[in-house]
Amino acid sequence: AEGAPTEPEPEAAPAADAGEDDLEWPHHYDLDRANEAKLKGNTHFGASEWQDAIDAYTDAIMWAPPDAQEKAVYHSNRAACFLKLEQHEAVVDDCTNALAINADYVKALGRRAQAYEALDKVSEALTDARRIAELEPESAQAAANAKRLEAKEAEKLEREKEEMMGKLKDLGNMFLGNFGLSLDNFKATRDEQSGSYNISYDPSPGAPQAAGGDGNGNGTASG
Repeated sequence: AEGAPTEPEPEAAPAADAGEDDLEWPHHYDLDRANEAKLKGNTHFGASEWQDAIDAYTDAIMWAPPDAQEKAVYHSNRAACFLKLEQHEAVVDDCTNALAINADYVKALGRRAQAYEALDKVSEALTDARRIAELEPESAQAAANAKRLEAKEAEKLEREKEEMMGKLKDLGNMFLGNFGLSLDNFKATRDEQSGSYNISYDPSPGAPQAAGGDGNGNGTASG
């Protein structure tokens, strides 16, 4: 999903509900109304009414003063709705806004980690998971999740390395093909003492060696 709802300009508060003639545009910020909207959002969330909950939390964000710490909760709660709808980019946006207000907000870190993982941004998910493990050192679940993501990141890096090597091999074969060769004609052998590699040429890769061969196509006849 793309296009998370954007936060309004600080000067703008929500328009009045129908029948509220006592309010004129633009309205002043009102933290009490923001909290009322949050409670409404919580009710919708409990009823699995995700879009209605999103609308209510959006109202809470709009009513809250720009420097209100409560906005971290409103953003994180809206992110929870987006997570239910699998709108993961929106989850990341809301959680990032929440963490800009409260950098150690564990719920926002956890929801953003879930969204990052769903977006296959494993490294970013791992960063958040590690931070949660630091903030909650007694949590076995936090530690296990960080460890799981470490393994997943290592697998992803290995997979990406193999894909890159495959592309490089294809490129090398395309070049060597002009000379009737391929990378299979060359073998790299590691010197265990120096750690360096020796490159040997094999004119017939895959062909069985003659008895007594030295591994470089120089076989000796047996008698």
